Amino acid sequence: MIPTIDSMLDEILRREGGFVDNPHDGGGPTNRGITLPALARHRRRICTVADLRDLTEAEARDIYRDEYLHGPGLDKIRDPYLLALAFDCAVNHGPQRVIRWLQKIVHTIDDGIFGDVTEVLVNSADPVPMYRRLLARRIEFYGEICVRDPSQVAFIVGWLRRACEFLEAA
Repeated sequence: MIPTIDSMLDEILRREGGFVDNPHDGGGPTNRGITLPALARHRRRICTVADLRDLTEAEARDIYRDEYLHGPGLDKIRDPYLLALAFDCAVNHGPQRVIRWLQKIVHTIDDGIFGDVTEVLVNSADPVPMYRRLLARRIEFYGEICVRDPSQVAFIVGWLRRACEFLEAA
C-alpha cells in the first residue's frame, strides 16, 4: 500500500505511544511523541507537563504536520516511501538533521533548509538508493548516540525496531 500523509501519521502515533516520562531519556517527557518544547512552540506559550499529558491525538497530528512535515518542507518529497521515512526520521531526530542528511546524500550544501535546490536534487535522484542511504544514516546515528552517551544503549532495541519497520519498503 502506498503511504499517505494520514497513514504516515497513524504509524508515527503508533510508534510513539502515549505519555512517557523516562528520566533517562534526554528528550524529556513526551506524549504521542510530542516533547514539551514542541508543544510550547505550537501553542506559542509556556506549557506544563500537565498540558503535555492532556495533548489530544488531533493536536499531535497538527503538530506533526506543521512542525515536522510542512514547516520544514519535507512534504515536497515526491516519492511517498522516501517521504514516509524522512517524516519519521524528522519526528525522531529533528527535521533539520534529516534535511542535512538528505542534502549530504544528494551532494549539496547541508544547511538544514529544504529549499529549491534540495527539492530538485532529492526529487530527481533515484528514490531507492536515496531511501537506503537515509535508512542507513539513521541506523548509524543511533550508534553515534550510544557512543556519545552509553546510558542511551537502554533505548537501542526500540530504536532499531523502529528502523527495521522501514526495511520492508527498502
